Amino acid sequence: MILFALSTITYYVNALEVNIDSLATDSTSVESLELVPLQVADSVAMEDTIVPIKPFYTLWNDSTLSDIEMRALDWSLRWLDTTDCVATHDTTTLPDSVYKARLQALPCVIELPYNERVRAFILRYVKRSPKQVARLMRMSEYYFPIFEEALGRYQLPYELKYVPIIESALNPMARSHAGAAGLWQFMPATGKLFGLEINSLVDERMDPIKSTEAACRFLNSMYNIYHDWNLVIAAYNCGSGNVNKAIRRANGKRDFWSIYPFLPRETRNYVPIFIAANYAMNYGQEHGICKAPMEKIMITDTICTTQRLHLQQVSENLNIDMEELRRLNPQYSRDILPGGNTYALCLPADKMGLYIDHENSILAYKADSLINNRRAEIDMAKVTSITGAYRVNGVTFYTIKNGDTLGGIAKKFHCSVKQLKQWNGLKNDNIRAGKKLKICK
Repeated sequence: MILFALSTITYYVNALEVNIDSLATDSTSVESLELVPLQVADSVAMEDTIVPIKPFYTLWNDSTLSDIEMRALDWSLRWLDTTDCVATHDTTTLPDSVYKARLQALPCVIELPYNERVRAFILRYVKRSPKQVARLMRMSEYYFPIFEEALGRYQLPYELKYVPIIESALNPMARSHAGAAGLWQFMPATGKLFGLEINSLVDERMDPIKSTEAACRFLNSMYNIYHDWNLVIAAYNCGSGNVNKAIRRANGKRDFWSIYPFLPRETRNYVPIFIAANYAMNYGQEHGICKAPMEKIMITDTICTTQRLHLQQVSENLNIDMEELRRLNPQYSRDILPGGNTYALCLPADKMGLYIDHENSILAYKADSLINNRRAEIDMAKVTSITGAYRVNGVTFYTIKNGDTLGGIAKKFHCSVKQLKQWNGLKNDNIRAGKKLKICK
C-alpha cells in the first residue's frame, strides 16, 4: 500500500469533486449558435487513426436536445450568479483592433489570429454565455495545474489546456452519444491506443491525471506529423484522415485557413472556438465576468491499493456520501476497484487516517454481497464412465435402463441396496426404466 500526500487545495464548484492526486464554409449562421457544454462524438473514415470529436456547441433549441444533452446542460448551468464584478461599460461593441491586440498580447506559441469568425465566437462566450465562462474560470483553478504539469513535461504549448473546455466544459464525467468520455473526450479505441485502461469496471478516460497524460501523447504525435498546431487541433476534432484529405484538396497547402473550406463543418468552427476560448478565459474580467463562487472547498488525498474494493464499503464505514465518492473516483464506472493491479482511491484528506486505521475491516465489510458474490469455481456436471450417469455438485445421477435391478446398480456404484433406497426414498426394490437414481457418494 503506497500513500501519496496531497498539499494542493482542491476547489469544487457546484459540489463537483474529482481526483487530482498522483502522478482529444459553414452554412449555419454563427449568430444562431450558442456555446453549450455538450459532447457529441462522430465517426470518420476507416483510414483515420484517431476517432474525432465534435465541439461542444449545438443549436440553442431545446426541442433538438436529447435527455442526455439536457442533463449536460443542466449540469453546466447550476451555478450561482456573480454580482461582485460588473462591467462599467458595454464591452461587446469594442473595435476589432482591441480584440486583435489582446489576442496578440497573449504569451502563446500557437497562432491565435483574429477574423470575423473568431469575433463571433468571442461574443458567444462573453456576451451570451458569461455564467458559463464564470464557472469555467473557477474550475480552471483546479484543472489547469493538472494540464499544465503534463503539457510542461511533454514540452507542449500551455494554451492546449483550453481544448478540454471545448470538449467537455471541464466535466470529467462527460459522455457523448457516440461513446467519447472524460475531460478530453477520448473514444474507447483511441483511449486504449494511448494506454488508458477501459473495461467493465475501470474507465481511465474519466481519470483527470491519466487522460491528460494520454491527451499529451496524442497531441505530441499529431504535431510530429503536421508541425502546425492549428492542424493538430483540427485533427483532434475530425481525425487525421479528414485533415489529410483537406490538405490534398487544397493542393498540398498545410495551413488551417487554407484548407478551411475542405474540412468538415464542425472542424471549421473548432479552431475559431479554440481561439475564442483562449480570449474569454484570459480577458473575461475585462467584460465584467468574475469567477463563479465556490460552494465547497476540500483537500483530497489518494491511497493506492491492490485489494478488490467497493466504494460502498468506504462510504458506509467512513460516512462519506456515495455520490461524493463517485465524483472523487469517476474512473470506476461500477463503483468497484478491481484489485490485482494497483488502483488509486481518492478520499477527503480528513478521512484518510480513518481509512488506513480501519482498512482491513472496510475490506471485509459486506464483502460477500458487494464484491465476492461471483463463484470462482463451479463443479460442472460430469459424465461418468457408466452410461447415463453424471455428477453435479458431488452427487451422481443414474438413469435406470430396462433390465436394471437395485442390486446390479448398487454393484456398479460400489454401494449397498439399502443406501440406494435411503438416498432415493424407495420403500421397496421396485424400479422403473427412465427414472433417475441419486448416488450420494
